[in-house]
Amino acid sequence: MKSATSQRTIFSRNQIQLFVVALAAMLFGSVIASAQTGTVLYSFNGTTDGKTPYGGVVLDSEGNLYGTTFEGGDTCYSLPDSCGVVFKLTPSGTQTLVHPFVGSGKPGLHDGDWPWAGLVMDKRGNFYGTTSAGGSSNAGTVFKLGPTGKETVLYSFKGYADGNEPEDNLILDNEGNLYGTTFYGGTGTGCGVPDGGCGTVFEVTQAGTETVLYSFGVGAADGNFPTSGLVRDAEGNLYGTTAYGGLVNGSYCPVGCGTVFKLSSTGTKTALYSFTGNADGSDPQGSLLLDAQGNLYGTTVGGGTFGAGCGDGCGTVFKVTAAGTETVIHSFTGGADGSGPFSGLIRDAKGNFYGTTRDGGSVGAGTVYKLTPAGTETILYDFAGSGNGFSPWSGLVMDAEGNLYGTTAYGGAYGYGTVFEVTP
Repeated sequence: MKSATSQRTIFSRNQIQLFVVALAAMLFGSVIASAQTGTVLYSFNGTTDGKTPYGGVVLDSEGNLYGTTFEGGDTCYSLPDSCGVVFKLTPSGTQTLVHPFVGSGKPGLHDGDWPWAGLVMDKRGNFYGTTSAGGSSNAGTVFKLGPTGKETVLYSFKGYADGNEPEDNLILDNEGNLYGTTFYGGTGTGCGVPDGGCGTVFEVTQAGTETVLYSFGVGAADGNFPTSGLVRDAEGNLYGTTAYGGLVNGSYCPVGCGTVFKLSSTGTKTALYSFTGNADGSDPQGSLLLDAQGNLYGTTVGGGTFGAGCGDGCGTVFKVTAAGTETVIHSFTGGADGSGPFSGLIRDAKGNFYGTTRDGGSVGAGTVYKLTPAGTETILYDFAGSGNGFSPWSGLVMDAEGNLYGTTAYGGAYGYGTVFEVTP
């Protein structure tokens, strides 16, 4: 499972806020407060409608939002906290269950449960996603939902060489093939989990045939335990991150600080960059963004600026070139500007980046931020902690008017998470 970076309090909250604003202005560009408005579109009540949405949302042409919740629903045979749901939210805020997962606890049923990730939608209105558990071997699934909500389990992981526990979004190619990663499984043994494997990159066809494209853990320097999804270029090369593996920093990341990797269309894997756990970042858990020049952009949960309540670093936004050169675009400082970005980035036509931090902000409940290409940060929304949600784990989606949509895993009217909108 995705794990939070350990943290310790060094200063009082008032001291932290004064310190980080001054430091950010000196080193990373001003932290600018914005007049943008945040609205809670829906608060999950934790029963049949779902709870704890770790994944983000996708937007259709009519303005409806679709997403998943990790728990909730009332048809689960596997778990007392329920198996999670797929939901639809209309622009007016009406929530509808598209599919409640049933798990694998009832004979003959091999549905998934615990979807960490959000969804991807094809041109015909079909949705695809993963569950981190459930299926025929309780090692997770790849599923398809038709426009009417009918579910098909395209593939159930067996938990060994074929992969185990997919945790992030899938991507589609033009032929409808799906690509993703699993946190465990595969044939690699260089990560201390010889029976569980160090993670995989996989492909699943529309017919349900799975192919392991790469198994992590072939040596100490190889990355392992990927929690992010993938991005694919025009030549069919895949790019992603591993949360661990690569270089070891005994102070902050004793099992490796994570990597950015490239997997060619022929299956050759290259570590483009290995994080050191220092100013360059550590523990990349979000998916990457690829530009037309082949540069990759992403976030790290740790590294960057230390102190201010971030014992392993407050996290970064980074760029890695096609040649493997890394540049830190922004280092979070742990106070007003946020800390601990678990999700990836989106980008507008002007080159500005948008994302979320799971922690930090005025009360430590997370933020929605904007970064210019030069690294100047604007806080677009500061979560208050309860009523308007807290801990956004997922990234954002933007509509044609520049409105941003996302989820918080907790908080809201009932404490079980929210879907929110931030308007210009």
